Amino acid sequence: MFITGPDTRVVELRVHGVQGTTPQTLVDAVAAVDVAGDGLGRIVRPADRLRRPAPGPVLQTESRSVPRVVEGYLWGGMTSGGVAKATWALLFPFSIANVAHWMLPPVPERNLPAHLLGLGLRSLLRVFALLLTALLIAQVSVVSLDLLAGQCLRPGADCLTGVPAEVRAFPWFRTSLGLLPVVVLVSVMRRISHVEWRIERREIAEAQQEERQPSSGLPGAHVATDPDTPALRSLHVVMGLATAALIALGGPLKQLTATGPMEVAITVAWVAAMVFIGLCMLGTLLIDDPTGGAPHRGGRWLRAALSRGPRRVFLVLTAVLVLVTLGLQEQLPDRVLGADVTVQVIALLMAFVLVLFGLLLVPAAVLARGTWKGLPRELRPWAGGWFAAPVLAVAGLLGGGFGAGIALPVRKALGDHLDLPAGYGYITLLWGVAGALGLLSTFAVASFTGLVRWRAFRRGKLWAREASLLHSGRMRDLRAATRAWWWARWERNHSHHLMLIIASVLFIGAVIATVLRVRDVPLAAWTRPFSAFGVGVLGLLAVSLLRAVYLAARQPESGRRLGIIADIAQFWPREAHPIVPPCYALKVVPELVSRVEDHLRDPGTRVVLCGHSQGSLLVAVAAARLLESLPPQDRERIGLVTAGSQLQWAYPRAFPAVVPHASLARLAGGLDGRWRALCRGTDPLGGAVMTWRRQVFNGMLLGVGYREDGSEGALAPALRGPTGALVLGGDHWLPDPQRGPFPGRRWRSGVSAHSDYTSDPEWDRAVAIAAGLMRVDTPETPPLPFARRPNIGSRDVLGGS
Repeated sequence: MFITGPDTRVVELRVHGVQGTTPQTLVDAVAAVDVAGDGLGRIVRPADRLRRPAPGPVLQTESRSVPRVVEGYLWGGMTSGGVAKATWALLFPFSIANVAHWMLPPVPERNLPAHLLGLGLRSLLRVFALLLTALLIAQVSVVSLDLLAGQCLRPGADCLTGVPAEVRAFPWFRTSLGLLPVVVLVSVMRRISHVEWRIERREIAEAQQEERQPSSGLPGAHVATDPDTPALRSLHVVMGLATAALIALGGPLKQLTATGPMEVAITVAWVAAMVFIGLCMLGTLLIDDPTGGAPHRGGRWLRAALSRGPRRVFLVLTAVLVLVTLGLQEQLPDRVLGADVTVQVIALLMAFVLVLFGLLLVPAAVLARGTWKGLPRELRPWAGGWFAAPVLAVAGLLGGGFGAGIALPVRKALGDHLDLPAGYGYITLLWGVAGALGLLSTFAVASFTGLVRWRAFRRGKLWAREASLLHSGRMRDLRAATRAWWWARWERNHSHHLMLIIASVLFIGAVIATVLRVRDVPLAAWTRPFSAFGVGVLGLLAVSLLRAVYLAARQPESGRRLGIIADIAQFWPREAHPIVPPCYALKVVPELVSRVEDHLRDPGTRVVLCGHSQGSLLVAVAAARLLESLPPQDRERIGLVTAGSQLQWAYPRAFPAVVPHASLARLAGGLDGRWRALCRGTDPLGGAVMTWRRQVFNGMLLGVGYREDGSEGALAPALRGPTGALVLGGDHWLPDPQRGPFPGRRWRSGVSAHSDYTSDPEWDRAVAIAAGLMRVDTPETPPLPFARRPNIGSRDVLGGS
């Protein structure tokens, strides 16, 4: 513990979680002003009546009051706000595929089979992402080339009668109209993939670009930019344009027929499109070769072939191919049959890659099991490290479902007499079966959950013994807390099971539809209700997503609600799929590190990084970077407070290679007891971070967790704080509903769950401990007086009422 001097002050730097927040809420003030940042990454402080930065409330320690500066880092503008960012939701399947890459199991050191499996899994994942891009282009081509340009606008068609017959018969009109949306979509995707966040401090950005290998096993060491992303982006763009050209030329199985020189030209263009697609597949498969930096290995030639100059030539040649395809199609056929064939071939290739990916993931997870087999069950990765496979399956099925969901309403708007490709009937059957199974699964899960809860409460089983300690003598609060603890614990324990159920249901529906389509089994009469239900499900999926985008563009509040998806997915850099929104962590973390270093130039300043929910992951990664870069004397002046964090129950289990349990233990040891975690048992999204295997014995809260020296083991019984919180190791268990109210403190009634951790008076105490100004086991100040005395019925052995 530090000895405070006359110049000692504490800077509390807060980072919010998902959905964003307002500057006033973040710094807990009536008004707030910006003091640094570039508009996207904003650093704010409380303000006085003249809108000048004002100091925060003093921090009470054992000996005296210490000045405190409260700052907040706002990053919500990077994931929501405006039409452009709202449309990012349309790339949600791409983002899921990119997140699946970061869910792969870790590769043990000096294990050649595991290394080869990891290389193969990353390559297959990138190929799947490439096929996902091609599937989107093919499905848009079904709408623009086949439905609109081919059928609706053909001469003599009873559709869009306002278009004159002369215009319909005009050379290249329908072909241009059909290819234009596809080219525009590819251009927009390429533009989105070029968006990067500008880091405020140039030296930080340059240091990040020079980083090659992580220097430690701290959390987030692998979260860095991928030098192969520009090459991967070009391959996706070429794949999209070549797929559109191939569809217009007849599809992958059969080219358009013609006579004379026109047949030769079509053949040359068709072969060129197939070659371009094959080169994209091959380049994507090999681009993850880690030997590319060795001059005596073949990877060097691959890097040279995908450098900036060859990439530009490749893009130009593909654009020329599209123009040639347009020139060869003076009059578009009445039916563009290549669109249906292309969609089916891509879907079959995706299914093959997914099955191969799942099979290779099994031995990879078995080989990686040694890194977590000594951990308790509640700390091990989800699905034994195999969770990336169902997530990737959901990405593919959502991508296919969204495209079909757009085509069905378009056909309804243009006219029911138009014909969709035959494969779309099986897609509607897929989603109809999946929707029916989903309803049955939902009913079964809800019934089983309700029965378990009813039996537990009927028999008087105590699901939350910790709540009885936190609310002893306050029966009304105890009843409210017990119900909230039960539901919160159920959500944390079974949220990944719900994802597995969704993936399984969609997979079963896909298998049924694929078998029927491959064997060319005509849909029987009994399948019509399922197909009709599937049409409704797909329409609801597409309309809901488009409506969410519209509302997000028109109403900022809706944009923040939509940002829940983006906030989670956009944390991860572009590794598997380059056409996703930019990773905000690559901007937030360096700027947090830079801000902390600026404050630490004052020798009397101590900085405490405070993160709520998703912000806890950001501040943990920032603290890890600071431990790597700061000298020892400065490391002792930083602390960490996390609130409502998923750093134990979610991130190490979903991303075992990026945020493993060992990295959190190393971070806790590096901070030497200055990492405090505020948690509530009523919080369904946050939980304990520093302790596990908790139990109540003889009126005491016991458990295992991180010790101050970095080791792990049994901890001393929990101590009760002056406001009723139980402190076990680094976890501060808060009573929810709060005790009090306390004079001079902001009060929040009812169950707070995942919100408003700063309203609890234990927040200030945790900040003081993280700043090194107080210890948990030192004599405490007298408990804060209540504004009204609670009805005390009993006292527990911990001394709390």
